[in-house]
Amino acid sequence: MIDVLKVDIEDVLDEVRLQMEKDKIYQYIHVLDDREKEVIIDRIGLDMEEEKTQRELAKELDISRSYVSRIEKRALMKLFHEFYRTKKHSGQNRG
Repeated sequence: MIDVLKVDIEDVLDEVRLQMEKDKIYQYIHVLDDREKEVIIDRIGLDMEEEKTQRELAKELDISRSYVSRIEKRALMKLFHEFYRTKKHSGQNRG
């Protein structure tokens, strides 16, 4: 099948993994404020666009690159905490 499709199986698997990770982020994006959502969506390319660099975002948003970095870090921490908070609660409901 791979010969017919002329694609590398690792590329396909990487794309599937990436899409699964993006889907997980979408599940929890509601915990972010508007600016955080904008940064995460653009940095990761969740809107089906190309990923943007911190420098590109800084220029678009008219803020410093370091501020984009701080927003991104804060947003990722919120997503991380929400993911594990939800995972912990769903694990307790099984027992």
